[in-house]
Amino acid sequence: MHGKLLLLAGLYLVQGLPYGLQSSLLPILLRAHGLSLTRVGLTKGLYVPWLLKLAWAPLVDRRGSPRVWLTLSTVALGLVCGLLAVLPPPQTGQTGLPIIMMGLLLLLNLGAAVQDVALDTVAVQLLEPKELGAGNTVQVVAYKLGSALAGGGLLVLFPTLSWPLLFLLLAATYWLAAALAWAAPTLGQLPWPQVSEHTTPTSSYLLQDLMAVPGTLWTAGFVLTYKLGEQGAGSLFPLLLLDHGASASDLGLWSGLGAVTCSIAGSSLGGALLARHWQPLSLLRSVLQLRLGSLACQTALLFYLSTPGASLDPGTITRGTALLSLCLQQFLGGVVTTATFTVMMHCSQLAPRALQATHYSLLATLELLGKLLPGTLAGVLADGLGPHLCFAAFLVLSGLPILDLSLAPSNLT
Repeated sequence: MHGKLLLLAGLYLVQGLPYGLQSSLLPILLRAHGLSLTRVGLTKGLYVPWLLKLAWAPLVDRRGSPRVWLTLSTVALGLVCGLLAVLPPPQTGQTGLPIIMMGLLLLLNLGAAVQDVALDTVAVQLLEPKELGAGNTVQVVAYKLGSALAGGGLLVLFPTLSWPLLFLLLAATYWLAAALAWAAPTLGQLPWPQVSEHTTPTSSYLLQDLMAVPGTLWTAGFVLTYKLGEQGAGSLFPLLLLDHGASASDLGLWSGLGAVTCSIAGSSLGGALLARHWQPLSLLRSVLQLRLGSLACQTALLFYLSTPGASLDPGTITRGTALLSLCLQQFLGGVVTTATFTVMMHCSQLAPRALQATHYSLLATLELLGKLLPGTLAGVLADGLGPHLCFAAFLVLSGLPILDLSLAPSNLT
């Protein structure tokens, strides 16, 4: 089992690089070269391929082996990074990204999304049911580490690295990972699709086949809603603390480095508990209740900060409580994420082999939507409803997954 986990750890760490590159590193580099905040924000639209994974997931299921898809997509990512190294960096005062660079970044996301489908297929086929807890811990923790390395790590090195060297380093990393994927004996043993599996069904029949997999309807509803309250509150709470006098440097430290550290610690604890034969749904029920209590404390803290005399000055208990609550939510969220991904993978393993990549991609896309929507709309809700009523709504949304667990089908327990 350790060989499988080490292989998956290396591949998932590499998979996290594009997200860290585009969510943390590139925005700062582009802003430093003079792009407007609006232009930097619009680069988020290049994430579109991640929401379209269902378009090519059936091909990964039915054409070629997962090792071939994984190797080719990783090689392609290296080629894109090599081309980005050749291009000149954005110039100071430039109003937008060059069309060629935007196209390459879009291709980078496309390659990363294909790699994501292929690697998830490898994990679904490679892991035994008893290995799901440890496997999903490796998946979540390695992905977060890769994102942190590409975002914060390369940003620290950037003053000593030129634009070409930065992307050549990423290209070399991808090509090394591709060689690892191709040479790994474990991946070479994964089965190719049978001749009878090559026919790709129409979209209507495909959806029927996916929803016919036991537990799919409940799992899809759960992954779409389990992060609604947490993500909405998590994106809004640091901004509200800033409005009440917290310093940007403190918030950057605690909601940045502190949050990532606590999230990884929570994911690791979740995996350790699952390895000790905790049932994922039982673990989710306990931790979701703790998360609800933590969010209730954050909501009460916001109400308190609106009272006369309340302060977030250095040395106050209120300030320490507020900053620690950021980390606690991330810690509990890490446990919840690991347990939820274990449930998702278990559900996808119930699907026929020819549908497993597509099935997991469906669940992963819904999970991503459930995280993107509240983060995007939180500011609109806060401006329209006010922060207090908005957090009360997030509190209600965080309670819904707990009720949902009582409806979980028996084949997922």
